[in-house]
Amino acid sequence: MKINVNNLNVNYIQYGTGKDIILLHGWGQNIEMMKPLGDNFCDRFRITILDLPGFGESEEPKEPWNIDKYELLLEEFLKKLEIKKPIVMGHSFGGRLAIRYSARNPIEKLVLFGSPCIRIEEELPFHVKVLKRLKKIPGLNDFGEYMKQYIGSRDYKAATPIMRQTLVEVVNEDLSKYAREIEEPTLLIWGDHDDEAPLNEAKELEKIMVDAALIVLPGTHYAYLENLVQVVNILNNFF
Repeated sequence: MKINVNNLNVNYIQYGTGKDIILLHGWGQNIEMMKPLGDNFCDRFRITILDLPGFGESEEPKEPWNIDKYELLLEEFLKKLEIKKPIVMGHSFGGRLAIRYSARNPIEKLVLFGSPCIRIEEELPFHVKVLKRLKKIPGLNDFGEYMKQYIGSRDYKAATPIMRQTLVEVVNEDLSKYAREIEEPTLLIWGDHDDEAPLNEAKELEKIMVDAALIVLPGTHYAYLENLVQVVNILNNFF
């Protein structure tokens, strides 16, 4: 289904009956990455999954967005569908969006899968240092942007120009202050070998949140899918 939200066409699916669960996918993903979760709860919940703008079958933003603009779109999307106080579940970038939304709006509960939130300063890889230096040299800024296509991250290289800048905007903000504001019960489900959102970040996130519990599973950034049966059992007890 399609709905126009803030002048963008947004693709979504909705099925099941009961209390509302909203599922938010990660960067570069789409509805299909969250549907295996939704399919396990549609017998007693109403499931809503959307393609976030710039992904799947949803329209790309007309200019680079930051996390605030995604959050405002999510607010309006849920208002249009008359969804109030949902259970919010997000993976990776979708989890970042879930944190931002949950800090501003009433929710029932929150579930985060491998969702980077706290910026922990680490030694920059050599190629990143080179890019930063190139951008500071007069006349070489455009060359630095050009080189990002070849030595940047996988997500950066796969994105369109607008989504590349959006990626830079959405990953650079530390969301700690918003995570601290969330009072509702929160479950953090992480893979022990998550290279995209390291486990030490999850442990710090658990410490700063009011009512959060961390569950570590064997697996990667997609541990929620790699351990789907176990995750469903965990969530059944949490709900």
